[in-house]
Amino acid sequence: MDKFIFDKEKYHETINSNPEKIASTSFNRQELLEQDRVHIDDPLAISHLKKIIRHKLQRRYDPQDQELIVVCIGTDRSTGDSLGPLTGSKLLNFHFRNNTKIFGSLEKPVHATNLEEHLEYINRNYSNPFIIAIDASLGRSSSVGSISVNDGPLKPGSGVNKNLPPVGNIHITGLVNVSGYMEYFVLQSTRLSLVIKMSKIIAYSLFQELREYNS
Repeated sequence: MDKFIFDKEKYHETINSNPEKIASTSFNRQELLEQDRVHIDDPLAISHLKKIIRHKLQRRYDPQDQELIVVCIGTDRSTGDSLGPLTGSKLLNFHFRNNTKIFGSLEKPVHATNLEEHLEYINRNYSNPFIIAIDASLGRSSSVGSISVNDGPLKPGSGVNKNLPPVGNIHITGLVNVSGYMEYFVLQSTRLSLVIKMSKIIAYSLFQELREYNS
């Protein structure tokens, strides 16, 4: 307990003396785009994120043969880890023309203890599903606030040393805070405003792109 208190105080000292190490508002748009990433403070974030998502879908998704599933991973019990449920709740307010299914919301989160159950349900009830996984991540301080879209499955829980099954044909992650030091506490102390802004950008970008992609 004493060690935890010491570490906690040290963490707050780090925030107060070096706020730029916890969140960065500077970004290089071109450099991020070359890595299939955008920053939440970019006024063109939604437009660019839509293009990145479209590029990934064109390479891997066949709307005539696959059922589209969005799995938003996380929990409403942790600010930093609420990115997935927040995004899922926003997506559920939209009307998808192609009957896109959304799993994971603030009311019904998909998290470490029920992830396998949800994946089994999807594989049993959907024919040839194409899964887009969404989750929060931790990383370098200079990358906090960035959203990335990647091919292949997401490995949820890797940032906090959890062994969970991989999810997704492609995945979208939002880097909400720094890694490498007391990850659970870092997620708990992540700014809600950052996570809400990030969830809005992901939800609007994904909905608009899927609506245009299938029109």
